Amino acid sequence: MSINAALGSKEIQLEEYPPDIREHLIPEYTGEVVYECIECGQTFSLNQFLYTCPACKSLLRLRNRDFAALKKISGSLWQNIFNYRKLLRIESLQGIFLYKEILFPSVPLQDVIYLGEGHTALVRANPELSQLAGMEFFVKNDGFNPSASFKDRGMASAISFINYSIRTRGLKEVLGICASTGDTSAAAALYLSYLDKQVVKSVVLLPQGKVTPQQLSQPLASGATVIEIPGVFDDCMKIVEELAETYQVCLLNSKNPIRIMGQKSYAYEVAQQLGYDTRNLVVVVPIGNAGNVTAIMEGFIDLYSLNIIPELPIILGVQSTHANPVVQWRKTGAYQPMKVRPSVAQAAMIGDPVSFPKVFKLVANHFQERFMTVEVQEQEIIEGMLEANRYGHVVCTQGGESIAGLRKAVSLGLVKKGQQVVVDSTSHQLKFSNFQQMYFENTFSAAYEITPQKKFINKPVVLDASAGAVAQFLKLKKQQQNN
Repeated sequence: MSINAALGSKEIQLEEYPPDIREHLIPEYTGEVVYECIECGQTFSLNQFLYTCPACKSLLRLRNRDFAALKKISGSLWQNIFNYRKLLRIESLQGIFLYKEILFPSVPLQDVIYLGEGHTALVRANPELSQLAGMEFFVKNDGFNPSASFKDRGMASAISFINYSIRTRGLKEVLGICASTGDTSAAAALYLSYLDKQVVKSVVLLPQGKVTPQQLSQPLASGATVIEIPGVFDDCMKIVEELAETYQVCLLNSKNPIRIMGQKSYAYEVAQQLGYDTRNLVVVVPIGNAGNVTAIMEGFIDLYSLNIIPELPIILGVQSTHANPVVQWRKTGAYQPMKVRPSVAQAAMIGDPVSFPKVFKLVANHFQERFMTVEVQEQEIIEGMLEANRYGHVVCTQGGESIAGLRKAVSLGLVKKGQQVVVDSTSHQLKFSNFQQMYFENTFSAAYEITPQKKFINKPVVLDASAGAVAQFLKLKKQQQNN
């Protein structure tokens, strides 16, 4: 495709772009991307689906051996490239692959699957909500992605890679599989359903009775085979891990490093939305399986390495007291998997995060004291969601967890006024509306440790079908009649 054709607009001509931008508008750089073991350092070709190191069974990451070539372009020029590229009307560059060179350069644009993911808005919190939190902050709500969660970022990367692999390797049969607390299954089933159903099949494993009805409906609607397993997410994850090691399946959990690649786009977007000024920045992230916080840290490292941003932000990880292995590790220095208790932050109810080894290395090698954690009570999580939504947002329980975590960090002096703060809400409120209903109706079991407060409860009122009845209930005053 020519650049002029790719501009897609009669009003914008090639000569109207700055001369140093023109040659970079459509990315042609492919790099040399390989799987790399985070422990032994061995590398493996992308001409296969891999999730753990064949040599030592440790986790893999993706590494671009040619990353240094990107440093030939200055950080300020990269900023302009990404900014001007947003003007192009090319579908494959409208989502996470806007940042193709640093995100996943080896997937050609022709194989990119774009369903509208990415570039979710950065919304300033309502002043009253900011006052309750103790400081001003922004909410980046990834519930506005196609399947209503941040998982779409990773799926856009992983399913584009599957699409590329089918074309280049001549695959005739692909089975995509994942374990999920709800959001991963919805995203995987949605993106897989976009591919050729004669070639691609979709299977999801869910913990029986521990996924909201709204989330369960999503993979079913996308045509996936849904298998419910007794237990919790960790039990489902063990099964799909064994299947991925033993059988020819494509694992779509965050153990797949190509999933992590897509989720790095969150960091790229935050930086771009802040004008690439990350000085004094704090990013608040709920931690479940630790894949998202891993991706966000890696994304900011990419930008910092290329001088696109001036400094790494502080990452504030938040967990419930009912599922807090990362918080406990940060407190004690020792990591210990734990048995989780019921949590309204259901997507983060994970006692042994798969990506913790990556978090450990990223903190040790890059973030150190710039990685902080806090834990919050279940009561604080659900009321964080209810408060945020009462003040003009539509955050999920994990978003409520992030906001409660910010409030806790402010009270502890970990986050101070004057810092820029971005709070990550990972999903849409409607996916977790059953927890809101349980709060309003006081139907939580004792295990949740939640006691509803009257000030947060809101229920519909039934009245007679007359204006008079409504006016009387609202105590309206009649208008004065002018003579």
